[in-house]
Amino acid sequence: MIRMLSAPSRRARLAVASLLLGGAASSFALNTATIVSSALSPDCLEYRVVGICYWLYCTWTGCTVRTSVKVRHYVPDAVVSSYSNTGENPWVEVRAMSTPNPTARAGGDGTTNDDHENNLAKFKNADVIGHPGGYVFSQFASSSGYACQGAGTAFMPYLLSTLDTLAWRYNIPEMLYPEALIPGRREIGGRTTLNLWGNVYPRGGFLHQTDDYMSGAVVAQRAGDIVTRRNQPHVYQSLLADSRDGYWPAGALMETDASTGKWQELTPTLSNSCAVFPHRNTRVQAQQGDYAWALWRPYACCERRGQVFLGSVDFM
Repeated sequence: MIRMLSAPSRRARLAVASLLLGGAASSFALNTATIVSSALSPDCLEYRVVGICYWLYCTWTGCTVRTSVKVRHYVPDAVVSSYSNTGENPWVEVRAMSTPNPTARAGGDGTTNDDHENNLAKFKNADVIGHPGGYVFSQFASSSGYACQGAGTAFMPYLLSTLDTLAWRYNIPEMLYPEALIPGRREIGGRTTLNLWGNVYPRGGFLHQTDDYMSGAVVAQRAGDIVTRRNQPHVYQSLLADSRDGYWPAGALMETDASTGKWQELTPTLSNSCAVFPHRNTRVQAQQGDYAWALWRPYACCERRGQVFLGSVDFM
């Protein structure tokens, strides 16, 4: 049986989480300690009991059917950084992973040195690195009941744009994809609502956008899109887990669809909630053009209580 904590105990844990988040928000530098404490977010966790799993349990005396609770919640799989200056990932402890190299040195925005220009060309590097808060998050999620394991491994580099030069800086081959050539396909936001942040394809570092925050968000979405799929024309490792009995991992990330993943801002401001792009929350422009978000993805699971998994039933 799964032991559920009492309501006062859960409220106490949530209060501690809020205090830790508040303390982390006062820090200016994005470091590992800040990221770990940010994982204690009830809003991003979104813990739900969604069904019942059935297991066949057999001993030498016979077989019985046992049940366990099926739960669904989000897991912070990775930290996605989107930043202008090559080698200056805002997460200070992992900067050494993406230093400049002969094929990836420069960064930043295009310019004509005209005081009256409105140059829209922007470039962002992107790193997708495993979220370091796995143990702390596991303890936090377990306070609500049985907890699911995510696909991410702490500090594992899943995508470093400095190693993905051909695709990231030259958009080869995705510049020729239909999604990159046909307006309205795979876009973040909407044209009719006048809230278009940018296009997902081609999934590289260049885009045209006057708002630097939106540029950073679009590039982060592109990076997340790549790593949550297999066999993409990029240099990366897939951030995917295999399904098994009683375990339903997250799939491909899709823009504007919270059921595939959502974002928690880490810098330039630390948020204790998650959202999808585009959102109408306050957008603070980073002075150095560096942004970072935690990518939370949905998982469902149930405790194994027998040798054979018979199936599950979801509540409406």
